[in-house]
Amino acid sequence: MNYDVIVVGTGFSGSVIARKLADNLNKRILVLEKRNHIAGNMYDEINEKGIRIQLYGPHTFITDHKWAVDFIKEYAIWEPYDVTAKVEIDNELYTLPFNYQFIREYYGIEYGEQLISKLESAFEGQERVSIFEILDNQDSDIVNFGVMLCQKDYFPYSSKQWGIPMEEMDRSVISRVKFALSEDNRYIQQKYQYIPTNGFIEFFENILNSEKITVKKNVDALPCIEFDEKNGKVLFNWEGEKYDCPIIFTGPIDELFTCRFGSLPYRSLDIKFESYDKDSYQDVPFVSYPQTEGYTRIVEYKKLTNQNVEGVTSISIEYPEQYVPNVNLPYYPIINEANLKLYEKYRKLADGISNLFVCGRLGDYKYYNMDAAIERALSVENEIENYIKLLDKK
Repeated sequence: MNYDVIVVGTGFSGSVIARKLADNLNKRILVLEKRNHIAGNMYDEINEKGIRIQLYGPHTFITDHKWAVDFIKEYAIWEPYDVTAKVEIDNELYTLPFNYQFIREYYGIEYGEQLISKLESAFEGQERVSIFEILDNQDSDIVNFGVMLCQKDYFPYSSKQWGIPMEEMDRSVISRVKFALSEDNRYIQQKYQYIPTNGFIEFFENILNSEKITVKKNVDALPCIEFDEKNGKVLFNWEGEKYDCPIIFTGPIDELFTCRFGSLPYRSLDIKFESYDKDSYQDVPFVSYPQTEGYTRIVEYKKLTNQNVEGVTSISIEYPEQYVPNVNLPYYPIINEANLKLYEKYRKLADGISNLFVCGRLGDYKYYNMDAAIERALSVENEIENYIKLLDKK
């Protein structure tokens, strides 16, 4: 069979682009996946206890954008679900996110209310503030609060998660976790929060369910890729054919170019699963452990997926580790100035190849929430449509 477009990867980026090109341009799409399943790190399955677990860590859909909600509901049934969480500090459990309730729990009512009053005055009109804004304040009580958060949570958690001292991290990474100037006890405070009723795997199966889309799993696409540097194109060798059609690559951009400038660093996770014959392991879906040696978080999945399974429960324990190609999986780009400069070298190479479109968390070397991943994929798909239409006119 001949194909009009080849897509590498079945995560959000690859799946969304493949479906939109099939629907909008009626093109025949070959989608290749290195793993033995679709959906990338969103993959989930029912385990031996009858509980849906997410093999690559916990995911829920969160966004402030109605268009994103409308998009996901085209392909699956979703139900509203606000995730709650806690953090262990000095062997005691406290509310997450860091908010007014956390302050009262940690400091007690009397001093807690004084500190809340100062925070409301200092950051009037703001809903959330970064730890850097707190540390830069002129009030000593507010600064001391920020120092406490850094010493007992931000510093140890971030160093463990990223494997580098906090001072070497890009501020954007630390600033993602903000203090909530409210009583809002949701783990993440965005307008729309959903989980897929029948799991993420059904959602991705429905996206890729088109007569124009052919999915092949257990395929490493990199050996099939050949660069025609003279003509500024990429060729794809597949089943005896050499394709110079649009190629969408959503894997690690450095590995696409055989790491010619050096490897881009990522963090990985060693996720260990355990099951217990009891109704509950912890009070909330997430518990964060900034001070504990080795692991960062424990997730109880039937609470995360809102499943009513009695008498049993399953958890995962997350141990951050360095990414090693062909040993574990790249999860999180390590964002700092040096790494971004290295990434730009690879991006420049990719931009010089007319029929190559690189995107996604690994291709863009950027951490995406799901709504941002969809938005980026739709933008790239529009670029590909324009490219194809220009070719069709020739």
